Amino acid sequence: MEIAELGEFGLIRHLTNDIEPVNAETIKGVGDDCAILQFGADQRVLVTTDLLLEGVHFDLQYVPLEHLGYKSAMVNLSDIYAMNGQPRQMTVSIGLSKRFSVEDLEQLYRGLRRACSEHSCDIVGGDTSASLTGLTISITCIGTGSPDSVVTRSGAQPNDLICVSGNLGAAYMGLQLLEREKLVYNQQLREAVQRGEKPESLPPFQPDFSGREYLLERQLKPEARRDIVEALAKAGIRPTAMIDISDGLSSEIMHICEQSNTGCRIYEERIPLDYQTAAMAEELNMNVTTCALNGGEDYELLFTVPLTEHDRVAAINDVHIIGHVTKPDLGKVLVCRDGTEMNLKAQGWKAT
Repeated sequence: MEIAELGEFGLIRHLTNDIEPVNAETIKGVGDDCAILQFGADQRVLVTTDLLLEGVHFDLQYVPLEHLGYKSAMVNLSDIYAMNGQPRQMTVSIGLSKRFSVEDLEQLYRGLRRACSEHSCDIVGGDTSASLTGLTISITCIGTGSPDSVVTRSGAQPNDLICVSGNLGAAYMGLQLLEREKLVYNQQLREAVQRGEKPESLPPFQPDFSGREYLLERQLKPEARRDIVEALAKAGIRPTAMIDISDGLSSEIMHICEQSNTGCRIYEERIPLDYQTAAMAEELNMNVTTCALNGGEDYELLFTVPLTEHDRVAAINDVHIIGHVTKPDLGKVLVCRDGTEMNLKAQGWKAT
């Protein structure tokens, strides 16, 4: 069987659906943002890991190493917050080729250390190895939470409100902007070679990012939403289910529905969008709702709360109510602006 027949999420289910924990300390294994372990009565340990590969997850032609280090840490910190926990420790493993210098790795670690410092997370170890395929980064983050505060994907109930922080689609638009300018730059290099000129003789390339700075920031320097976790706690709200948006709104709400055995209704007109996102989508002739649903890398928090919490959750700054949870037989539906309904589809990487 080709991996492409299953896709990312189908492959994960295929490989792990019959794994049964044998240790009492394993409260929850595969299937959430973090594994949940318990080594004492009053504290649960959260463990998450992410793998970033050059050429797949990042392009060093336009991603500064310091920004890459910062983002690599943030994607793991975001998983801890998606469980309503607090990050504590992190390990960093790196595979690198001969083309990287000590100064390059200092830049990478500068970003890692800055992210960890901002979130009071200790870098406690890791590994390094030679690589024949470019830069590889593997990070494991450990967090904690009390048994009554940790939130999984499986607690959503019919009539719960579906909420999201921030706005969606901006990181994907930032990626499209960077890719566009990369194509322009590479075309200039090819033309110079054809004219017999040396690339180093060309004037410095000036990419056109004017008026799109927010999109670049969302792609290159995402921020884990600790502030939302803190605001929910201050308001006395414990979400019934929560996940961070790394693969797009559509995939993430489907994860919650599948784990909770529910359906959902998301309203297109309520999906929060930034003006730059909408403008960039129009410029590239792309559907902005599709970008918000499937773009990914926003690292916002998607969560559900009981209907009785409507007023309190609506009062939290930068939180938007975008729909509600339904019974499973009603399906997973996007209600479009014109009232038509579309079934949501999960996206994920496909083997090529």
